[in-house]
Amino acid sequence: MKRALSIIIVNWNTREHLRVCLRSIFAHPPNEPFEVWVVDNASSDGSADMVRQAFPQVRLIANEENLGYGRANNQALRRAEGEFALVLNSDIEVLPGALQALIDFMRTHPSAHAVGGQLILPSGQVQPSCSERLTLWAVFCEQMLLAKAFPRSRLFGGYNLTWWSYDNVRGVEQLVGACLLLRRQPDGSFPLFDERYFMYAEDTELCHRIRKAGGRIYYVPEAKFKHHLGASSEQETVRAEMVKAYNRSRILFFREVYGAWSVPIYRLLIAAGALLRLLLWCGAWLVGKPTRSEAARHVALFWQVLKDALKSETGSKV
Repeated sequence: MKRALSIIIVNWNTREHLRVCLRSIFAHPPNEPFEVWVVDNASSDGSADMVRQAFPQVRLIANEENLGYGRANNQALRRAEGEFALVLNSDIEVLPGALQALIDFMRTHPSAHAVGGQLILPSGQVQPSCSERLTLWAVFCEQMLLAKAFPRSRLFGGYNLTWWSYDNVRGVEQLVGACLLLRRQPDGSFPLFDERYFMYAEDTELCHRIRKAGGRIYYVPEAKFKHHLGASSEQETVRAEMVKAYNRSRILFFREVYGAWSVPIYRLLIAAGALLRLLLWCGAWLVGKPTRSEAARHVALFWQVLKDALKSETGSKV
């Protein structure tokens, strides 16, 4: 019987989150045949062994090195047999009816090439998971903390649509890759991630490409998922590298979409944002709040981000 859905989860050292994710899928499956792929990027926490032992029905790809998020997803997207493919983070919990709701929406909206569900944080708040087009103005508002200070403003909070209630179906420019359902292309293949993006912004680039080709992207709040945000990137030992990888991926996006002229402006905005945060955390260290040790960690983090942003183009990995 033909599978309606292929669920693809890329994992890196999030074993217990992955366990919860897989349990939730099989506890709340779609009403139609489906398959689950886990692509493990050389985790050191026993994730692959856990999948083999606890979920033998899952199709496992165990990489011997960390290939990055996009490339790992592509491994499974090329082999997926479903009518649709759902790219899902390992820190997502599927809630009742969510998977079928995405399938049903895709079938009743043939113009939809990608859809995403509503992501609910552990606090119960709805996570902003849609965005307008990524621009230098959006980066300025983000880095100068204007988007955070004025989330209900369409001028400052427009990029992440924080002025909106996230309670109705909406056509959007892009969705976060934590929960992204893809339609097969006319040639029978699924759209693939650009493998030059090791981590971060690969969802932004993919959605941009889908929109550029004439595809439509929708947010579907009836499909609800619980999101334990940032399970991999919260690992303390890699946090600085994650932030730098985020910025480098965005540099690649700006260069490809807007041209080389945008890159030094982007770097300047990132440097200004890192400097602002560095100064704020230095102030937090002086007053001892929240704690001096936490403030010191953030000072060290944003010092590294500042130095990375000010590197010359020849010194950049992007």
